[in-house]
Amino acid sequence: MNLKRAVPWIAFGLALAGAASSLLPSGKPRGFDVEAFGQVPILEGGRVKPVDTIARNALLMIRGKQSASSEGRSIGPDEWLLDVMFRPEVADRQELFVIDDPEVLGLLGIQQSRNRYYSFATLAPRIDEIQRQYVAAEPIDPKVRSHFQSAIVNLFERMFLYHRLKNTVQLEGTPGLAAEIAARAGPGAPQRHRLLVELAHFKPLLPVTPTGDAWRSVGEALTGTTTVEPGLEQWARLGLAYQAQDAASFNRSVADLAATAALGRPDAAARSDHEWLFNAAQPFYSGMVIYVLALLAVFVSWLWRPVLLQRLAFGLLLAGAVVHTLGLASRVLIQGRPPVTNLYSSAVFVGWAAVLLGVVLERMYRRGFATAVAAASGFASLIVAHHLSVDGDTMEMMRAVLDSNFWLATHVVTITIGYSGTFLAGALAIGWVVRRHLTRRADPAASKAIVAMTYGIICFALFFSFVGTVLGGIWADQSWGRFWGWDPKENGALLIVLWNAIILHARWAGFARERGIMAMAIFGNVITSFSWFGVNMLGVGLHSYGFMDKAFWALSAFVGTQLVLMLFALVPARFWSARRAEAAAPGKDRPEGASQPV
Repeated sequence: MNLKRAVPWIAFGLALAGAASSLLPSGKPRGFDVEAFGQVPILEGGRVKPVDTIARNALLMIRGKQSASSEGRSIGPDEWLLDVMFRPEVADRQELFVIDDPEVLGLLGIQQSRNRYYSFATLAPRIDEIQRQYVAAEPIDPKVRSHFQSAIVNLFERMFLYHRLKNTVQLEGTPGLAAEIAARAGPGAPQRHRLLVELAHFKPLLPVTPTGDAWRSVGEALTGTTTVEPGLEQWARLGLAYQAQDAASFNRSVADLAATAALGRPDAAARSDHEWLFNAAQPFYSGMVIYVLALLAVFVSWLWRPVLLQRLAFGLLLAGAVVHTLGLASRVLIQGRPPVTNLYSSAVFVGWAAVLLGVVLERMYRRGFATAVAAASGFASLIVAHHLSVDGDTMEMMRAVLDSNFWLATHVVTITIGYSGTFLAGALAIGWVVRRHLTRRADPAASKAIVAMTYGIICFALFFSFVGTVLGGIWADQSWGRFWGWDPKENGALLIVLWNAIILHARWAGFARERGIMAMAIFGNVITSFSWFGVNMLGVGLHSYGFMDKAFWALSAFVGTQLVLMLFALVPARFWSARRAEAAAPGKDRPEGASQPV
């Protein structure tokens, strides 16, 4: 096989192999089979998930990372959760809580740390003051809280989550679950009853695998019957073994607990195993890495070996698309829902659709430009999704009004494809602007190809955004009894349709040529971003699901950059240079002529 023809497939295979390497066993730290522990199913937030998901989400919310440092080494989320549950004296010394606000540090009388992280042991003596400030700040609308109030609310909620995890299986400061089971019928029952009531209070985590239909917390299992359930005893042995740092006993207890779960609820165990595999693979992180490599290969191709490196970049883009697709399909299977259910999944889906469109465009035009734009779009959307994941479980239970697989698979997916198309058209236009001002040699054929790509994608986006908006009106009529209510989200969807239609009419009527169309395509990014994220920032309407103060500044910065790029689209090519690279030809599009449409 010709080397040039084989390059994309070699790149494709190597990239997939690199992504699959994350599934290789990571070993047993200090002899403890923490991976098997991470696969144990638990009911939390209305759905069954592995312990690994609980640990990852909690550590991400508390520390902003999925790893911690303990006793001079880096530990994963499952080992961290074991420390929190069964060795709190060790976990309390780990620096987990990030505090950036100087007012909060001043209030607590804590000196600013070099790495901005503080342990629970450092913060615990100030918990009363933190709670007092939280009680004062929490009732205030998030949109009008001061920076200090937002920081103190965030800190308290993270500390409470940590406290809840510590007391899920056994209460801190007590002899432990095994002692509680042994003394159920002995003296001191009133005191133990009080402790059991407290354990039952920490109900969001239900670790005891049911023999019937209902999952239960440890406290509920202890107070329910006189018979001790097998799962409860296994949790107790597991805790004792980990406290004693007895790896062999711990591994046996984990194996028994997994067997009990598989016997009592095989469906839950299978779903938990699938989600654990998804967590271990981290397909969206791998996808980001592959997209960056594809983008770098395209950049280098503009300087050296263009044909060879553009084919290599395309192979990497295909591999990124496959990994992205597998991650998206896994989420669908785990949730049993269509691919778009919340803001996080919409970010993943928007990037995926943009990448697939870019693959099609690259196969049509074969210039490497669509590969660059698609890789950049995929990477950017997965970065957005990553930042949205810090709020907790990205597969949470559906809100009642959204609990419809039919409409999620029609309206939501269709209109999100419209988002993808509009963003991709804007990304192509940005690439056209960058190329126009940075390349030294004019390439009219390449410019014409990019404009043709942008035009085709705008047509595609108009169709899907229009159909999706109409389907949304039908869903609204079924849910709320009206087809259209001028809700902010509905207005945003309409603006996307109208703006794409305006671009096409401006082109057909001759009101705008290359520069004008590209500037308008970039402004489509602004309109789509407001429809996508701006609704939550307004905090009003039936489509608003929570104010995001951090996203406000990110959105403002994004809009600012798009306006600057629009300006660069409208100014003459390399306007800072004394010499023009090309002269306007009579009868053709004259980008520099004031009397001609732009």
